[in-house]
Amino acid sequence: MNKRVLITGGAGFIAHHLIGYLLTHTDWNIVSLDRLDYSGNLNRLHDLLISFDPDVRQRVNIVYHDLKAELNSLVRSQIGPVDYILHLAAGSHVDRSIEYPMEFVMDNVVGTCNILEFARTQKNLKRFIYFSTDEVFGPAPDGIKYKENDRYNSTNPYSASKAGGEELAVAYENTYGLPVYITHTMNVFGERQHPEKYIPMCIKKIRDGETVTIHSDSTKTIPGSRHYMHAEDVASSVLFLLNYEGKFDPSWGNAKCPKFNIVGSEELNNLELAEIIAESQGKKLKYELVDFHSLRPGHDLRYALDSGKMKQLGWKPKKSVKERISEVVRWTLKNDCWIN
Repeated sequence: MNKRVLITGGAGFIAHHLIGYLLTHTDWNIVSLDRLDYSGNLNRLHDLLISFDPDVRQRVNIVYHDLKAELNSLVRSQIGPVDYILHLAAGSHVDRSIEYPMEFVMDNVVGTCNILEFARTQKNLKRFIYFSTDEVFGPAPDGIKYKENDRYNSTNPYSASKAGGEELAVAYENTYGLPVYITHTMNVFGERQHPEKYIPMCIKKIRDGETVTIHSDSTKTIPGSRHYMHAEDVASSVLFLLNYEGKFDPSWGNAKCPKFNIVGSEELNNLELAEIIAESQGKKLKYELVDFHSLRPGHDLRYALDSGKMKQLGWKPKKSVKERISEVVRWTLKNDCWIN
């Protein structure tokens, strides 16, 4: 019998890429649970699924539910028994979390508790993966890359709420024996991303000959930097972890709830990234460095994670960031309904 996986936030950006990857690389049946708000978009799933044969598409079942409410008996029956739960549903807009922090507590803390409670009812659950963020660690000084169990230093309500949900996941492993993994991802990009995000915004502005705003430090000379990675690489890392049957390094400690940083192959500052996008279009970059970091609380200039654990297990991104960016630029210009 085929395995069944529940993906929360399935119509969201990263999750819909994960659905496509699992359809391609497994024979699993997938349940997408989503409330279809600002972040969740059924057009993403439709655009993705039409590329598959009908017999593959029928392996996906879409269930509507807002995780701020507990899963009632009807929703539970629509989902059915599952082998894996991949919890990606979350509020993720930093600016909005600063303006409406309680919304993010409800989505990312209460919502996580509700899906953990559902997980407790699953008799054959093999793995629950909680998707956290690099932002729980706060800004990274030059030369520092945070490891999975370094101290947290949330600088906005979004990252604090993700840290809160993460601690609940840890508690449910320790208290109830749920088989939990936690992943920290950072700055994921790819096809069908929301047009307000940095990379699709750059693609559109460069295409149209407009000036790109580059966030920088107070001197307006040092751009912010991140480890960017494609959503397919995130999906690849998840399937790798679900299939991994080896032992973990004893030096990682004896915590019951392992954590894994999922990191792009190289660090780029935002000016370098914009230049790659312009080069991919054969155009000259028009840009302005802006001191956004100092003017807006809760926004950090640099995030950085250590990728040593996943490399030690045998996983790393398959392609360079530059290669991935060029692919996304070409796809987006061809499918410009996603940026217009």
